[in-house]
Amino acid sequence: MTTFRENVRSLLRERVLDAAYALVTAQGWAGLKLAGIAREAGISRQTLYNEFGSKEAIGRALVEREAERFLVGIERELRPHANDLQAAATAGVGFTLREAADNALIKAILTYARGGDEELLSYLTTRPEPVFNTATAMLEAYALEYWPEVEAQWRSLAVETIVRLTVSHIVLPVDSPEESARRIARITARVAGFPVD
Repeated sequence: MTTFRENVRSLLRERVLDAAYALVTAQGWAGLKLAGIAREAGISRQTLYNEFGSKEAIGRALVEREAERFLVGIERELRPHANDLQAAATAGVGFTLREAADNALIKAILTYARGGDEELLSYLTTRPEPVFNTATAMLEAYALEYWPEVEAQWRSLAVETIVRLTVSHIVLPVDSPEESARRIARITARVAGFPVD
């Protein structure tokens, strides 16, 4: 059972992350100060420090929250296609690329990174957590449940392939989300040993 204190703490964290989200999308991460986040959230700097400890911890929590939102949507997209890996991959990747193209935080991360503000970009490109490891774990569990017949090493490689290619297409889109999803799904199915359309 969740206690009152846990509920208050959860609400406080959401308020801080909402404030950070608004500020990052408006002005980028590099110039953002904890005092500005505290002011936007309507709390003291000390409360902010007590809850998060550092600006980096807020950045990580912000990216984790967005990753969780994406993963919930991806899982919803995968479920109707449990019998067809290529269709599931197309649906999941397509959802991810469309959502990323419209996501204010991702747009801000990519836009400000072009000007040298790359700290949050590293969560998409060079840091394994929270995006890469979390997405990989979720997709490996899904693939094991629905395609247990695929040899473990190929299943794992297919999951790594789909995650890496999808993140790559978020950071540097080459085609429409639909076309990119179709191509990534074909590659993933081929790696897993399934016939492709």
